[in-house]
Amino acid sequence: MTASAQAPRLAPAPSERLRSALELLSSMRFAIALLTVICIASVIGTIVKQHEPAVNYVNQFGPFWSQLFLSLKLNAVYSAWWFLLILAFLVVSTSLCIARNAPRFIADMRNYKENIREQSLQAFHHRGQGALPDAPAQAARRIGQALAGAGWKVRLQQRATPKGEGWMVAAKAGAANKIGYIAAHSAIVMVCLGGLLDGDLIVRAQMWLGDKAPYTGGGMIADVPDRHRLASTNPTFRGNLLVSEGTQSGTAILSQSDGILLQELPFSIELKKFVIEHYSTGMPKLFASDIVIHDRQTGQAVPARVEVNHPVSWRGIEIYQSSFDDGGSRVKLAAVPMDGSGKRFEVEGVIGGSTQLTRAAGQGGDDKLTLEYTALRVINVENMAEGSGSGSGADPRRVDLRDSITARLGAADKTVTKKDLRNVGPSITYKLRDAAGQAREFHNYMLPVDLGEGVPLFLLGMRENPSDAFRYLRVPADAEGSMEGFLRLRAGLADPALREEAVRRYARNATDPARPEVARQLVASASQALALFAGDAAAGGKGAGLAAVSEYLEARVPEAERSRAGEVVVRILGGVLFELAELGRERAGLKPLEPGERTQAFMAQALLALGDVHLYPAPMTFELKDFQQVQASVFQVTRSPGRNVVYLGCALLIAGIFAMLYIRERRLWVWLAPSGSGSEASMALSSSRKTLETDREFDRLRTQLLGSP
Repeated sequence: MTASAQAPRLAPAPSERLRSALELLSSMRFAIALLTVICIASVIGTIVKQHEPAVNYVNQFGPFWSQLFLSLKLNAVYSAWWFLLILAFLVVSTSLCIARNAPRFIADMRNYKENIREQSLQAFHHRGQGALPDAPAQAARRIGQALAGAGWKVRLQQRATPKGEGWMVAAKAGAANKIGYIAAHSAIVMVCLGGLLDGDLIVRAQMWLGDKAPYTGGGMIADVPDRHRLASTNPTFRGNLLVSEGTQSGTAILSQSDGILLQELPFSIELKKFVIEHYSTGMPKLFASDIVIHDRQTGQAVPARVEVNHPVSWRGIEIYQSSFDDGGSRVKLAAVPMDGSGKRFEVEGVIGGSTQLTRAAGQGGDDKLTLEYTALRVINVENMAEGSGSGSGADPRRVDLRDSITARLGAADKTVTKKDLRNVGPSITYKLRDAAGQAREFHNYMLPVDLGEGVPLFLLGMRENPSDAFRYLRVPADAEGSMEGFLRLRAGLADPALREEAVRRYARNATDPARPEVARQLVASASQALALFAGDAAAGGKGAGLAAVSEYLEARVPEAERSRAGEVVVRILGGVLFELAELGRERAGLKPLEPGERTQAFMAQALLALGDVHLYPAPMTFELKDFQQVQASVFQVTRSPGRNVVYLGCALLIAGIFAMLYIRERRLWVWLAPSGSGSEASMALSSSRKTLETDREFDRLRTQLLGSP
């Protein structure tokens, strides 16, 4: 009976584990893996909008994916903990790689490798031999001087051989190629360090290690507690500062994924005037802010101008012109009832504020509405070229001015239509919020816009969701340039007695008095068509407008005759509406409409607008009557200590890549052995890259030094 024993496997020593970890961290494959992850994260950060409200991600990606993205911090990739951790590991990995390889590179740069053996020269690709008339010592000095004159660094070594004293000439050139490797790797470290310094790492460290926390509430900036404020000595930050004309502020806002932080500045910025200069087309060509910097420490007031791409620096903080906003403009709006018969009134407010309204809700009593003043745009530049419109009449479900313009934006080589940029005047954006908190957003232009329809049009835009584009109802302007003509027509359409009178006038003017039976038939057809168009339930239609007329015809007219019947009905509606408009002008004490192309265009657009006005989701629209604009500038204030580090890293990266690509490291050896009164020479050349230039250089050196082709 025999027994065998197996030696137990010993656990690796701590020093071996540490050495293995350092070997992994400093390896090229680990650094490449980190760079790959950083590149993928950067792509995600470019595609997915950063630092948006959480509801925007829910609307775009849905509840499941938005929650996943928020948990992974994909809405703030560049400040996410895992992204900063990867950057830190990349810095450590590259630093260890430099620490391990840089001494060897430097030693190799200093070494001439003159101890190479004679037999080893025969293993090089570029090698040659020759006989020289000079003794080895004299030939070595001559060759060394020739190489030194050509920019090579040379070292001579004397050796003893069985035949006598031999000489080795060792030369090198292009040693800066090794410096390129060190500079390129050092650049990666410096750029990553600069990114860490200028990122959110220090701010997050104050939240992790200190008592700072993001603020998620609302209210005035002055009421925010100190635990949500960062000191003015904060070494690095990047925030936004909004200042209205005539006011000053010294507290910037730092957006975080879970709230905001307030950054106190060592100075305050007073905005004297925000300046916008425009081209003749209305497009802006200059954004600038005339400011005064009030230093809190010295009390000094320094005037300056901040322009796009021309920041102002004060106490190590850069002030950039980021954007502009409304600073609390005052507007006067006129409420225009869409049925043309309600009571009109005017309201005044400030952009960003709101006004409580009360409207009659029929049998239900009062229904409260809140008018919220959203935005005032004094200049609106639109593309009014032919073909840029949507081609629809006035249906607010389909007419979209912005879509018709943006559909043709893009690269210059893809432009298929001419552009006619034109300033169409001021516009007001507001919201109407009901008692349940539901809001619709509206966008109305102050002046009628000429869209090439033969008559200027008032554009009344609306949308249900902020992510949707505005859809526009086109209301034609009357001869006086207002909406009164259309509103009188709308009120007359709702009056059965006035409709009946308009039908009788139309029938009297359109038929022969000698044929009363034709007049009676026309009166019946016109009354039915007009009642359907007006939405009269007694007419047997569903809804109102041209859609109700179309449904009625589809139900009672054979398919083969519908096209002709539709043309006849539209012609009758146009004629009756013209008489209805004339009746409205008579009641208002105005002169009759003048026959002509403009009147025809007005009636055509009025027909389309009346067909779709019942789809307008509000009982009234608000017309911009007057405004007093107050501008505000949005400044980006940054303290970037890592900026110079990044600049230095970029310079090193350029120098390193240049050295690695355009500088070839070469080494040359010439062994001179005694042979009679002369010497036998063996020559070899090595290069970091095999190129045609290396071949030509070796042929030239062989001819110059050995005298043999």
